[in-house]
Amino acid sequence: MAKGLVVTLCFVLLVSVTAATQFKVGGSGEWKVPESGAKSYNQWAEANRFKMGDNIAFTYPANQDSVLLVDSNTYNSCNASSPIDRFTDGNTIFTFARSGSFYFISGNQDNCKKGEKLHIVVLANRNNSTGLAPSPSLSPPAEAPPAESPPAEAPSASSPPTPPSGEGEITPSSIPPPPNAASFPMISLMGILGLTFVPFLNILV
Repeated sequence: MAKGLVVTLCFVLLVSVTAATQFKVGGSGEWKVPESGAKSYNQWAEANRFKMGDNIAFTYPANQDSVLLVDSNTYNSCNASSPIDRFTDGNTIFTFARSGSFYFISGNQDNCKKGEKLHIVVLANRNNSTGLAPSPSLSPPAEAPPAESPPAEAPSASSPPTPPSGEGEITPSSIPPPPNAASFPMISLMGILGLTFVPFLNILV
């Protein structure tokens, strides 16, 4: 895993170095007051595309001139007293390590006022702006609440309760028939006759 990461980083660095472009200031590389009728340094810069990692070369006599990196105010005023950086080696190569505006002027104020000055706008690399964003942590899904069981149905008021099977059941066959109402006068009459004739029979005997 670590070996693969190192190889990937080396490849990215190699591609970055290979893709970088070196520009010569003004096209020729000479840092001097532009000749009459020649393009200004800014016209040359507007015709080119500068990106992060590119560099620009300035060639000039070291004992007569210099290259100053300044801000926009100093660029407009050609005030060489307090530059951001100063280069005096005669063969300056400046690398653009960020995007945005860069302002260069000659260390000789008269030369600056005669047009020995340069404004370059460096574009941001698209590869640097498309880095992978950290994936958001996924929170576990919330557990669904248990489904509520449906309430038990109440017995219907219109239906009679069902008696338990085998207990208390009354069938028509188990009810004894009522006594015959006509048999009661007959029994009473025979009783009376019996009581009447029994003494008479005893006398005859």
